[in-house]
Amino acid sequence: MITDKLLTVSGANTITNGVTTITGQAITGDAYSTDTIDLSQARDIGEGMPLYMVFTVVTAFDNLTSLDLEVVASANANLSSHTVLAETNVLLAGLTAGKQYVVTIPPQIASLGLRYLGARYDVNGSNPSAGSILTQIVTDIQDGKKFYASGFSVI
Repeated sequence: MITDKLLTVSGANTITNGVTTITGQAITGDAYSTDTIDLSQARDIGEGMPLYMVFTVVTAFDNLTSLDLEVVASANANLSSHTVLAETNVLLAGLTAGKQYVVTIPPQIASLGLRYLGARYDVNGSNPSAGSILTQIVTDIQDGKKFYASGFSVI
């Protein structure tokens, strides 16, 4: 999975002196992503190529029942009056550090006439006092977390 700083809508992935530091946007209640993607005009994105929003849990969550991870579009940069394009619901048990969730971004955004693309986090149950997420838009998904039985050789 190749990422791009300009396609990060929540949190940051920085490299300083060869050391990668990943920080997530703290989620302590319902929230929008700290950044948006300005499409500059209503348009279809990813024509002929699927795009994904990858939500990576950086800090484990507590207290809440579940969290809706939403891909949203809006006519406003602050994502108010948004339209949910796609979403997934994750229970508290699945919101541990390192977990990743992928939501496909529908390419027909232009038909909605909305200029800004971002993420929304909808808390179900109590608000968490801990938990953060890094959210990025990518063109392909990497599953680098393969596990093999002991004594099994991969050639």
